[in-house]
Amino acid sequence: MTARSFMYGLTDSLVVLPDSPGGERASRRVPHRAPQVVAHPSGRPWLVGRWAADELVVGGAGDVRIAAFGRCPVDSARLAEAARRVGRPADLDALARTLPGSAHLVASVAGRVRFQGTATGSRPVFTARLDGVTVASDRADALAAMIGAEPDEDLLAVHVACGPLVPPLSERAWWRGVHRVPPDRYLDLAPDRAGTVRWWTPPDPVLPLRVGARRVREALREAVAWRRPAHGRLSADLSGGMDSTSLCFLAAEHTPDLLTFRRTEGGATNDDPRYAAEAARALDRAEHLELLDDDGPPVFAPPYSLPDTEAPHAFVRGLNGTRFQVRWLVGHGATLHLAGHGADELFTGGAAYLHTLIRRRPLTALKHLRVHLALGRWPLLPTLRALLDHRDVRSWWRDSADSLTGPPPPPDNPRLGWADPLSRSPWATADAVGTARRVLREVAAEAVPAAGDRGRHETLSCLRSAGPVLRQVVRDHAAEGLRLDLPFLDDRVVEAALAVRPHERNDPWRYKPLLAEAMRGRVPAAVLDRRTKGDYEELVLRAQHRHIPDLLDLFADSALAARGLIDVDALRAGLYAQQGTALDDVSPNLEMTLGCEMWVRETRAVRPADPVPTGPPPTDTRFPVG
Repeated sequence: MTARSFMYGLTDSLVVLPDSPGGERASRRVPHRAPQVVAHPSGRPWLVGRWAADELVVGGAGDVRIAAFGRCPVDSARLAEAARRVGRPADLDALARTLPGSAHLVASVAGRVRFQGTATGSRPVFTARLDGVTVASDRADALAAMIGAEPDEDLLAVHVACGPLVPPLSERAWWRGVHRVPPDRYLDLAPDRAGTVRWWTPPDPVLPLRVGARRVREALREAVAWRRPAHGRLSADLSGGMDSTSLCFLAAEHTPDLLTFRRTEGGATNDDPRYAAEAARALDRAEHLELLDDDGPPVFAPPYSLPDTEAPHAFVRGLNGTRFQVRWLVGHGATLHLAGHGADELFTGGAAYLHTLIRRRPLTALKHLRVHLALGRWPLLPTLRALLDHRDVRSWWRDSADSLTGPPPPPDNPRLGWADPLSRSPWATADAVGTARRVLREVAAEAVPAAGDRGRHETLSCLRSAGPVLRQVVRDHAAEGLRLDLPFLDDRVVEAALAVRPHERNDPWRYKPLLAEAMRGRVPAAVLDRRTKGDYEELVLRAQHRHIPDLLDLFADSALAARGLIDVDALRAGLYAQQGTALDDVSPNLEMTLGCEMWVRETRAVRPADPVPTGPPPTDTRFPVG
């Protein structure tokens, strides 16, 4: 696959190079024509790629340069001040733990480079070896183009066979020879070597709810306050849920003429519109936009496409609708949009925290357990076995491999393990399942928990699974001219929430108690006290069933089937047989299969070849200020 094959489909990307002659040679293979360049203090190219004018801020002092790449309210003067106190990459830890917003932090320090993303993985770091030199980027497909990488067929098989996965497997790059740095580690890049260093650890969850809620409110208020468009209008989702409504009221504090957006879709039991209407009445100076059920293409409607080639898209079913909505908002003057994505993962935990709580605070755990037993209709004996289970995270991966072809666990079984059980796609071939089982066992040999107990591990795994997926959604919006920001995924907001005691953050008597407490007095009580969540299952299932013929037309000439990964007849039988089942039984594996199908079609059009230079060696050694 040549660099030239990718350069016209690749949008903004940042390639980070070592301060060495090899790094300078590698700069000629960055897959952009006339790339932008920022130099090391030595004059060699350091940052090469394409980015918006307000997306990169650089400051320096002496032989140190520091850059923030993304969305961060920092100026070059602050970075220059920080640079004066830096003598080695590790000296940037304090800055990394205090920067607001969502951005990569990159530094060139006396010939060494530090490159890190965000704790949730919404801004990742990828590496590859090019002619013996380690290079890095925020995009896997940029590096794939530089080194002529092939798709990772093993990863393709395991996702087709198992559907959505959890870290660390969900964090692998989709290209052979391209590797992803774990979100809690940074890349330490020297001219002759490269390694990773841990920079982030989750806070100890010791704060009581009221104290933690104040910190969450402060972190959210700061995260929203600086997010103002330089031109155009600020818009925000107002679905009626607690997440988007909270952001709307915080944004209205500095933008009273906010543009809010909602759709009146969902099933008959969906009560989001009622709560959205109540919130809209309280936001009396905002302009409220509303799309009706039939406005725009429904989910699963063709044509099916893939925005870029970095990885299969998790939400192919809704891409056409997203494009329609974004264009509609842009037509109303919106240039920056806020959405509450990520809040479910942050404020709605599973029940795995009970596994630790029963050992540390048994009386509190028993009170919580009674509620879970009643609401979830958990059978008593399986619940007790799950609470007494002492297997580590590696055992979970081994057991997942062993049980991949077995019957699924009963739907009412308590989910107190390291992650939810994997669900085998009924249309996966024996070869795909065999490859998946092998990969799962390979992961089991090296897996480590994201935190010391199951509850915190579960929360971090959910956040780290959501971060890369939501990053694709951000790029979908950007492709249509609208910047999408997700304040709930900011590191400082995540840290504020994770510092609260798990049994108070996951109170089974209340819905999102931490966020509700944080926004008490600012958001209407009716929204904060609601015990329901918007129900869109009926809408999605209805659309999926309506478009089964379109899906089968697509898979009639399946690239996955040509690779021996899916059985199209089994897919057809499964889609028709599953009509009327719950959304969770159908959609996740179907969407992953659909995303993989489109990704393979995009990437099979070109074959591996020696990468070619994309232009003359960079010579611009200036760095932007401000």
